[in-house]
Amino acid sequence: MNPTQTSTRLQVRTAAEKLDYPQLQRLMDLTAPWARDRTVADLERMVQGSEPVVHLWDGDFLVAFGRATSDGVYRAMLWDVMVHPRYQGQGIGRQLIGHLLAHPKLATVEKVYLVTTDGQGFYERLDFKQNPTTTMVLVR
Repeated sequence: MNPTQTSTRLQVRTAAEKLDYPQLQRLMDLTAPWARDRTVADLERMVQGSEPVVHLWDGDFLVAFGRATSDGVYRAMLWDVMVHPRYQGQGIGRQLIGHLLAHPKLATVEKVYLVTTDGQGFYERLDFKQNPTTTMVLVR
């Protein structure tokens, strides 16, 4: 499957389009130790300051979320990439990253950075490399 294709049962949304912030807050509390206890108001501001923002839905249930910031030329940073535990192991994380990296703001960026505490193996399978000064980097 092409990394930007999504399972037919999932709907891809971008930016604040139909983003249910209380569901995002619950997903973060469940899957992201670094993001626990973020307020809905702060999540709204976070999304407004990020591009691209991608979220995948199974009906009205938030399955996955990720966002990035970038200068659009040299550097980009992936943030808050998460998949609900019931949906992990189905290629959804790969799809999410594919959608983020295919976005026009990231598609031609020289280096895409991310920080991960325990996802190195997953990101290495997507061509990210260990970096001595940052946790991971994709060099294009």
